[in-house]
Amino acid sequence: MEETLKILVVDDDEVDRMAVRRALLNAGVLIELSEVGTCSEAIIKVKKTSYDCVFLDYRLPDGDGLTLIFQLRAANIKFPLVVLTGQSDEQVAVELMKAGATDYLSKSRVSSETLAQVLRNAMRVYRAEMQAEQAMQQLRESNKILVQKNKELEEQRQQIQEQNIKLLEASQLKSKFLATISHELRTPMNAIIGFSQFLLRPKYGQLSNQQRDMVERILNNGKHLLALLNEVLDFSKIESGQLNLKPQMYDISTVIHSTVAEIASLAEMKSLSLEVIVNLDNPIVYNDPLRLRQILMNLLSNAIKFTKQGGVYIKVEEVGKDRIAILVSDTGIGIDSNEIDNIFEVFRQIDQAINREYPGTGLGLAIVKALVSMMSGQISVESNLGSGSTFRIEIPRQISFTKEQLEEGTLKDSFFDQKTSL
Repeated sequence: MEETLKILVVDDDEVDRMAVRRALLNAGVLIELSEVGTCSEAIIKVKKTSYDCVFLDYRLPDGDGLTLIFQLRAANIKFPLVVLTGQSDEQVAVELMKAGATDYLSKSRVSSETLAQVLRNAMRVYRAEMQAEQAMQQLRESNKILVQKNKELEEQRQQIQEQNIKLLEASQLKSKFLATISHELRTPMNAIIGFSQFLLRPKYGQLSNQQRDMVERILNNGKHLLALLNEVLDFSKIESGQLNLKPQMYDISTVIHSTVAEIASLAEMKSLSLEVIVNLDNPIVYNDPLRLRQILMNLLSNAIKFTKQGGVYIKVEEVGKDRIAILVSDTGIGIDSNEIDNIFEVFRQIDQAINREYPGTGLGLAIVKALVSMMSGQISVESNLGSGSTFRIEIPRQISFTKEQLEEGTLKDSFFDQKTSL
C-alpha cells in the first residue's frame, strides 16, 4: 500500500496499542495513527475525522465493542471497523459481524502479516461496498429521473390525446360544415343552371347574340361551380365515411366510351386528339359505374386541362383474369419528380398561387385515390416534366363485398347468376 492510511486504534491498554502500531509499521504500511482509550473518545474522533480503518478493543472502560459498533453504524459511520478481541467465542464473532463489524481478530494472533492482511481485506470490502452504494445511488437517481420523465411523457401523451380528440372533433365539424354548405349551395346553383337552360331555348323567346353569350357564360360558370361543390361534398362524405359504393354489373367499355364522349368537347376546344383503345376479352364487370365514371372524368379533365397540344389517350386492358387496368396518358406539362408523391394529397396543387394558370380545388386526385382504394384497386403515375403523364389504375373485375353484403347472400349470387346467363 503506497498511500498513507489514517488509522484509529481504540484500546485502553497501552501495550495492546503499541502491538498494533508495531505490527503495522513492520508490515511496511504507511500510516497516520491516532489512539484513544474509551468509547466516548472514539465517537468524538470519528465524527471529526474520516479514517481508512478503525481497530477497536472488544472490552473498553465505558462499554464494549459491540455497543460501540452499534453507535458508530447508527451515526452513519461507514468506514471499516475491525474488532480486536481476547476471546475466541464464535457466538461473539457472529454478533459483531451482525452489528456491522467488517472483521475481527484475536489479539493472540496479532502480527505484521495477519494485521496487514486483515487491513487489506477490510479496505477491499469497504471500497467494494462504497462502489456498490455509489452505483445504487446512481441507479436511484437514474430511476428518479426516469420516473419524472415517465410522468412528463404521460402528461404529454394525455395532452396529445386531448389534442387528437379536439382535432378529430374539428375535422368532423369541418366535414359536416363542408357537407352542409355544399348541399345548401347546390340548390340555388341547380336553379341558376336550370333557368339559364330555359333562357337558351327558342320557345322562351329569342335572345340577342350578346344576351345569349352572357347566359351561356352564366350556364357554364354555374356548371363549373356545381362541379366544384360536388367535389367538396364527395370529399366530405369520403372523409366522414358516409360515401358508399353501389355495385352493379355493367359493360365497362360502354362507361368508358360514354365518359370520353361527354368530355370530348373540352378536347375539341383545345384542338387535342382524344383516343380510346379497349383490349378486353370480357368487358363485363361488377362495380359502381357512377364512381368509375367519376374517376375517369377527373383523370380525363386533368389531362385535358394540363395539355396544350398533342392529345389524351385512354387504354383499357386486362391484368390476368380478375383485374382490369385503365391508363390515361397525355402530352401535357408533366409533373416534377419532387411533386409526384404529393399530388394525391388533399388540396394539393402543383401551382399553389391564387392567380395560378390552372384553376381547381385540389380535391380531384385525392377523391380519385380514395375511390380507387374503396374499390380495392391501386393507382400510380409516371411523369416527366415537360413530356406528359400517365395515370394507371387497376381495379378488380368484381368489387369486394362488405361483411353485411356477404351475410345477406344476395349480391354475390346475383353477380355469378347474371354472368353465367351472359
